[in-house]
Amino acid sequence: MKRSSKLTTPNVIAGSRRNFLIKGGLATAATLTGMPAMLLAMNNEARAEGDPIPVGQCGPTTDFAAPDGIEFKNGLTLACEEINALGGILGRPLEPSFEDTAQMGDATNVQAAQRLVDRHGVHAILNGYNIGSGAAIQEVAADNGIIYVHYDTTIGHNNLVKSNPDRYWGSFQGDPAEYWYGPGFLKFLQQLEENGEWKRKNNKMAVILSAGVYASNIANAVKEQAKSYGWDISLFETVSVPASEWGPTLAKIRQDPPAVICITHFLPADLGQFALQFASNPTPSLIYMQYGPSIPAFRDIAKQAANGIIYATVVGALQDEIGTAFEKRYKAKFGPNAGHNSGAQPYDGAYVWATAAALAGGTGEPGNNDQNRKVAARMSAMIWRGVTGTTRFMPLENAAYTYPTQVNDSSLGMPHQFLQIQDYTKGPGLIAPAPYGTTKFMMPPWIKA
Repeated sequence: MKRSSKLTTPNVIAGSRRNFLIKGGLATAATLTGMPAMLLAMNNEARAEGDPIPVGQCGPTTDFAAPDGIEFKNGLTLACEEINALGGILGRPLEPSFEDTAQMGDATNVQAAQRLVDRHGVHAILNGYNIGSGAAIQEVAADNGIIYVHYDTTIGHNNLVKSNPDRYWGSFQGDPAEYWYGPGFLKFLQQLEENGEWKRKNNKMAVILSAGVYASNIANAVKEQAKSYGWDISLFETVSVPASEWGPTLAKIRQDPPAVICITHFLPADLGQFALQFASNPTPSLIYMQYGPSIPAFRDIAKQAANGIIYATVVGALQDEIGTAFEKRYKAKFGPNAGHNSGAQPYDGAYVWATAAALAGGTGEPGNNDQNRKVAARMSAMIWRGVTGTTRFMPLENAAYTYPTQVNDSSLGMPHQFLQIQDYTKGPGLIAPAPYGTTKFMMPPWIKA
């Protein structure tokens, strides 16, 4: 492998150690730049061969969210392997354990988290997401004085930590709350118009949601701020799930065609059916969907009807040098169809925690509040550039800032990514925000110029 010029900093990476990492396949030249290189330097060439540090993850590896839960497990597994190749945390290797949360109710989530503490003595719980109140596992972390990093994407986390920061100091949400999807989407539409890429046919917007906190919070955020962007909500409708029959909703849309259809329901099979049924008699409406189109099952169902549909994520692997290098490593290990965007969440979260722990002088076992408070303080002060962009935590809320809606500096917030399916047989194109975009917006084929 050709050596990157970024690896030539004196006294940071010795040749033998670097060759071990790269040839071993656990880390690449891209991994050894920036913050991972700093972790390696702090380990002072130590090999990860001391007493292992137990870490845990409780996620949905069975039931309806298993496709994501398996990727969360993969993401933490890969991160631990790479961190151990870098010397672990000050010479101590990470040893991950996993517990299934299945349908992810609060009681199940708490039981799984508590098993990680009781059976494995984990120093940190490094999750993807769990559906539920978004506040249950924080109680386990607080009671046991350990670090908890998750990607539940809920404003409930922000509010909980803010309500009692002295209790929830160890809980961190590695991405922005779902609330930011609403104003972020409205800002995205505004930028499309300002750039001359799209012009609204009217000021009407249809918002379609499903019951549940996640979809409702996003839909309500759109509704609350629509007026300030010049939009009138012409339809605000809650659908029952599974929503395989969209006829009644589509009849209302066709009777009063809006310029934009915003769907905050997120199950990919349901959204695939919407795309198919909409395509038979489309309205000149831009279609935005929430999350579901990122799952291959959506494109498998919708096929050509998917072309032109836009969706977004506040956390996902970027299509830049760092993100694509991660994707290659991830798929080389877990297979060409592995969902690296889901795996990227606990992967980045593990690196943020591990680097902070090294800076703090090590991790703490359950009950060692003093040491883990030092780790939490380092996490709060860090600006981490990972595969999902920049992680920087909001003071007293311990959730990541979002760019560009919350902060206007791309180096200080995690990018709210907008993607468009332009060829359903291929991956989506990242169309916003700048400077991360890799593809130009395409006018949907059902909208005539």
